[in-house]
Amino acid sequence: QPELVESGGGSVQAGGTLRLSCRHIDRLSSSCMGWFRLASGKVREAVATMDRYGTTVYADSVRGRFTISRDNAANTLYLQMNSLKPEDTATYYCAAQGNCYTMNEASFRYWGQGTQVTVSS
Repeated sequence: QPELVESGGGSVQAGGTLRLSCRHIDRLSSSCMGWFRLASGKVREAVATMDRYGTTVYADSVRGRFTISRDNAANTLYLQMNSLKPEDTATYYCAAQGNCYTMNEASFRYWGQGTQVTVSS
């Protein structure tokens, strides 16, 4: 059983919305979890993280447009993406057990397989 499984990606026009989901195994419910993205020709970057207490950190590029949340009863992490821009096009990854506050991807132990988000202008 994979630890993390993302879903919810797709293709939308600029200004549209998408919600990504990440189902995780039960023992990760108390872990720091986050979303990262990898765009073509770029390095993977942090998007948002949430610790076990609900403290969130966002990348400047998405703050005010994206919202990270989690439902521990459903073992699911979410990323609500509003006002999408073409530059948000990327493969989005869910990650767990890392440093929520530095958002350093190298610190995250578990990764999902990724889900593609494409935003057209």
